[in-house]
Amino acid sequence: MGDQPTVGSLLRQWRQRRRRTQLELSLAAGLSARHLSFVETGRAVPSREMIERLCDELEVPLRARNHLHLCAGYAPVHTERPLRDLGRVRVAVEAVLAGHEPNPAVVVDARWNLLSANRTMTGFLAAVPAHLREPHTNMLRATLHPDGLAGQIRNHGQWREHTLRRVRRQLDRIADPALADLLAELESYPVATDSGEIAGRLDADVCTPMLLDTEAGPLSLLYAVTVFGSPRDVTLDEIAVEMFFPADDNTRRVLAAMSASSGVLVGGNG
Repeated sequence: MGDQPTVGSLLRQWRQRRRRTQLELSLAAGLSARHLSFVETGRAVPSREMIERLCDELEVPLRARNHLHLCAGYAPVHTERPLRDLGRVRVAVEAVLAGHEPNPAVVVDARWNLLSANRTMTGFLAAVPAHLREPHTNMLRATLHPDGLAGQIRNHGQWREHTLRRVRRQLDRIADPALADLLAELESYPVATDSGEIAGRLDADVCTPMLLDTEAGPLSLLYAVTVFGSPRDVTLDEIAVEMFFPADDNTRRVLAAMSASSGVLVGGNG
């Protein structure tokens, strides 16, 4: 019981993670620095409203907010429903996935676990071996694991570095131990060295593409990320739609052909 975190200690950790002083946070949240100090040291228990106000200022994810409420002796405030039960949100997500065809798109949670994908992305993922899909498909594992798509990524070294930076930023934002474990796993994968030709080509691009070898030839893919604004549900707070776009005309033609044939164009490692 002594190791159980208190709401005050957790709020202090989030404040320090966001690099805010007690004075800065108290002024922004509309309470005295003395009262905030009492909350952090356990001399005062914050109300539900105060927890939410502080969390708003600290940009605490909804899952962590529920934990803060529990530690303060309150019931969780934010619901957590599966994507299929999110009503108009689910309809909107399905519309985005379908409307993005013939380009690949995927819905992931905060740890990049696959929640849904359009037909084109499903075709790419069909090349990922079964042991990388258990107990669920994780997009980062499927992409960077040596048994996954890593062997087909021509700029593997640069793409790996870019991906790991994204995971570190996400970990700093949500402080999730499961994501920390995933990051450690990803960092343990072998590192490939990009050729001088690939590095030179990428220097001229406006952003870093994924260069992927397929049975139909090389693809060059850019990506954009869409999230929902003002979420009040944990699932909605954590999901993101990642949409890939062709970075050249050849990629556009190959993706159109892939969508028309529903074929799998990404070869395996063996």
